[in-house]
Amino acid sequence: MTDVAAAEAKAEPEALTDEAILDRFLRTKNQPTGSQTLGFRMVGVNQATKSVEVEFDAKAELLLNPMKQIQGGYLCAMLDECMSVACMVASGMTAVAPTLEMKTSFFRPGAPGKIKGVGKVVKWGRQVAFTEGELYDPEGRLLAKATGTAIPTPFTNYKK
Repeated sequence: MTDVAAAEAKAEPEALTDEAILDRFLRTKNQPTGSQTLGFRMVGVNQATKSVEVEFDAKAELLLNPMKQIQGGYLCAMLDECMSVACMVASGMTAVAPTLEMKTSFFRPGAPGKIKGVGKVVKWGRQVAFTEGELYDPEGRLLAKATGTAIPTPFTNYKK
């Protein structure tokens, strides 16, 4: 290997395995407060399919509407979280992807407790990412589904 090739190899960060990314999420000490409020926990990562599986622990004292169901805005936030985290995985943990727009369909009310979330990047482009998210109750029934577009932005743009 030439000196130039060796320098270039050192300059590129080593690709993370799915297990390493999952471990990074599970061990973080800096989970965003929005994620904490939603009871977010990463369950699985698949870089090959640009998808993630997450779990939310929906707390009754934080997320319910007067009908004792999870307020729809919180379900939207959960879907946004699923899709955003899938974008981070699709980037190899080098970028975030702020949501440009999202469309949500609700199929049934969400109850407090565990909610499974699935996020997927359908297309990762240079300027736009197209995403999908789904939420399921403990019985596996679809609660809500969303599609979205996001703007891939390198982490370095956010460092001070």
